Amino acid sequence: MKGNRKRRILAAVAAVAGVASLAACSGSAPAAQETLSTKPVTLNITYWGSDARVQNTDKIIAAFEKKYPNITVKGQFKDWAGYWDSLATSTAANDAPDVIQMDELYLSSYAGRGALLDLGTEKSFLSTKDYTKEVLAAGQIDGTQYALPATYGAYSIIVNTDILAKYNIALPDDKTWTWDDLATISEQVTKASGGEVAGFQGWGFDAGGPNIWARQHGGSLYDAKGDVAIKADVLASYWQYILDLTDNGATAPASTIIERQGAGLTGSGLATNKVAFAPFWATQLTSLTAASGQHLAILQIPGESKATDPGLYYKPGMYWTVSARSKHPAEAAAFADFISNSEEAGKINGTERGIPANSAVRTAITPSLSATDKAAVDYLDNIKVGAAPRVTPAGASSIETVLARYTQQVLFKQATPAQAAAAFIKELQGEIDAAK
Repeated sequence: MKGNRKRRILAAVAAVAGVASLAACSGSAPAAQETLSTKPVTLNITYWGSDARVQNTDKIIAAFEKKYPNITVKGQFKDWAGYWDSLATSTAANDAPDVIQMDELYLSSYAGRGALLDLGTEKSFLSTKDYTKEVLAAGQIDGTQYALPATYGAYSIIVNTDILAKYNIALPDDKTWTWDDLATISEQVTKASGGEVAGFQGWGFDAGGPNIWARQHGGSLYDAKGDVAIKADVLASYWQYILDLTDNGATAPASTIIERQGAGLTGSGLATNKVAFAPFWATQLTSLTAASGQHLAILQIPGESKATDPGLYYKPGMYWTVSARSKHPAEAAAFADFISNSEEAGKINGTERGIPANSAVRTAITPSLSATDKAAVDYLDNIKVGAAPRVTPAGASSIETVLARYTQQVLFKQATPAQAAAAFIKELQGEIDAAK
């Protein structure tokens, strides 16, 4: 089913590429608007999320329409499961919404084939002045700003400090700790608890892991052209580390790791107080704390002090993009600007979509945030990050499904780390090549 969905998405954006090419051959592009239209304009926007997001977005739309009385905005909400099929269908029919909430996994598929507007063409209506270059780069393909990051986060290790206190284990110094230190302290937790609690949750199920590992080893997951760039021996060492953690008792048994992985965030080992340390995006601290009912804290990932390059990077939680086929690109850009850059929208939305990527909006809402959201903001403000990694290339949107499959094979010893690394690279590159 996921493979069929990916093929539909690629077919849709390929169809748009053909339309865009014909349009480009028909003559010069129209001149950019200098002012917004004063005539009646209707914009369609599409997004996914919770009921709270629907309510917040409706309020933001109302505030935008009050500021621009001639512009009517129609929100199209869908759940994640149906969102991408719907967007692929409307894009193929040249009827895509004007403003599109976009995910990092699909940005290249749409931007690279002509479905998204170069936001630089509407800079009069969409400001990027309150974004760091590292955050903005995460919305660029070959230097073109196709997407404005709405929110952002960074990888981390989240720790249950109540568990450490219970077993008299000191909190590690996350400015200097190594991956070996994480393994050692995780084994201590498992041993001290008599196996009731595992030290580490387990790893190897999201793209952040190999991204971090490759960067700390002086490489990258993808190269600038969008091909798989992580070296087989580096990826093998990543899986060997994961396997050693399980074999040495730093984690729960492989079957338990897989079972919890399928249970989502609220069923994870950290959320159910069955592990002390777990890899998560820092912005998930609030949800994890609510689920666990205990004291959790954010730690920097191990290995940064001795890494060849910073492993940490800023990752957008989601983006705002504008359809290349929009009849009202300036007004669409103005809406993307309002929902991302205005304090009014920021205060309505809070952190429902994540920590705002706009620094001015983030500063404005921070005093009203919960303690855990403030901790996430503080973490993001104080870590050292490297350049943004290359956006997931077209064809590689299934990376986490592929990654999880090979991690499971390694944990159950159906494949060695070296075998998994070679097969993963070959399979993922094949998917990328097929999308070209």
